[in-house]
Amino acid sequence: MVFVNLAPITHPDLVVPSVAHVLGVHDAGTEPLVTRLQAFLRARRLLLVLDNYEHVLDAAPFVTNLLGVAPDIRILVTSRARLRLSGEYEHVVPPLGLANRGEDVSFEDVARFPAVQLFVARAQAAQNTFALTAENAAAVAGICQRLDGLPLAIELAAARVKVLPPPALLTRLERSLPLLTGGGRDLPARQQTMRETIAWSYGLLSEPEQRLFRRLAMFVGGCTVAAAEAIANADGDLGVDSFDGITSLIDKSLLRQELEPGVDPRFMMLETVREFGLEQLAAADEFDEVRRHHAAFFLTFAAQRVPIPFSYNIPIPELGHFAADHDNLDVACDWLCQGDAVEDCLRLTATCAPYWFTRGHVREGFARLHRALAEAGSSSSAARGYALNAASNLAIVMGKFQASVTFSQEALAIWNAIGDPRGRGATLFDLARVAEVEQHWDQAADLFDQAAAIYRDLGQTYELARALALRGGVAFARRDFDQAIRFENEAAALFRHIGVLRWLGLTEWFLGLFALT
Repeated sequence: MVFVNLAPITHPDLVVPSVAHVLGVHDAGTEPLVTRLQAFLRARRLLLVLDNYEHVLDAAPFVTNLLGVAPDIRILVTSRARLRLSGEYEHVVPPLGLANRGEDVSFEDVARFPAVQLFVARAQAAQNTFALTAENAAAVAGICQRLDGLPLAIELAAARVKVLPPPALLTRLERSLPLLTGGGRDLPARQQTMRETIAWSYGLLSEPEQRLFRRLAMFVGGCTVAAAEAIANADGDLGVDSFDGITSLIDKSLLRQELEPGVDPRFMMLETVREFGLEQLAAADEFDEVRRHHAAFFLTFAAQRVPIPFSYNIPIPELGHFAADHDNLDVACDWLCQGDAVEDCLRLTATCAPYWFTRGHVREGFARLHRALAEAGSSSSAARGYALNAASNLAIVMGKFQASVTFSQEALAIWNAIGDPRGRGATLFDLARVAEVEQHWDQAADLFDQAAAIYRDLGQTYELARALALRGGVAFARRDFDQAIRFENEAAALFRHIGVLRWLGLTEWFLGLFALT
């Protein structure tokens, strides 16, 4: 089984990249990503679970397309609305089993209902002395009935037993959660009750805890402690220690912690809870301010891990940090690019480019860079130059060679104007790569030589070694075999020195090829 969470994405066009990312299908080359995905699944036998499809229904034909080319896969879609596809089988997921209202059942019968069992398990997690007894069984059953057997609603209510015993909790629920209110009349009753349950739980928080909850709702796909503290205390007005506040939200089941070996703990909200938090953030007139702080945090987050001028030789742990906050970086890019902070938008997209390139998010990265450049107008800043360099590099990977040259020529004009040799070296390198692909050997040799000279002067070992490795290939194409071997040997020595095995393997391949001539 493969599980794909579609809740964080904001547009139907991102369904294919999201599925490909989870399956490990990289977005590279000129072939459409959906074609690569179809080829990957064609001979496989698996269950593909696509979760939270209701906000990307325009991408529903994608499901049929996959089933048409991969007969041995099965797709399970969770959605609040039908996809309305031919051959679609709809299965309504019922609430957890519980006693009928008004039904007189024994204590033993109550204990067997799944809804009650969930309540007891979550209540014991909140208060280890809690037990289902003959005295509280009727109240527990009443709580589960009042919450329509909804798992999340039951968990939120059960977390309160350390404050309110079941009879008092049931009374509180009866006052605070009128049935069939709070949501749209066209929504199922269980969804209306869910909203009211969250609102009730939110109402039990202190004002500082409510403020923290609203601000943490801005994170998509969760956050680390450092990120939570930075956003929560951005204006110094939180009114509660952020760590204590996070702990309280976890205790109240409004936030959950995910632990993985070797990775910083992350704090997550269930999507329904997060949606409610965003509504409260807007109602408190804090949305724009918190989103601005969120974007500023991730601008710094990215810059600390990939300082500009950046290298494409990023350590694997840093790539992991980018991957964990992929969705948060997307939100930050969207915010910066739609406002007045176009220079920051250029910086963030350029800084994310090595991650997009290395992890196979090529088309997404190219689209974001293209948008950032369009929004920024015709500025001649260094930030624009680096964004142009990044767009040029991704264009090469996608086979858009003319677009790459266009980006590079504009970047070269910027670097010549402001006198930045690092940017100029990167631009010459990309122009050389295009010339090499198009077999303009003399032009490629000259451009690689210019780039290598700049890298050598600046002490950029990784970039110099790359230029020499590709220059060796050009020399071979020009049948200058002695020069080709010399370039590859120097490049191999540099890659070996800095421990870049992927490029070292390429140089060894070149040398093996040369030995055959």
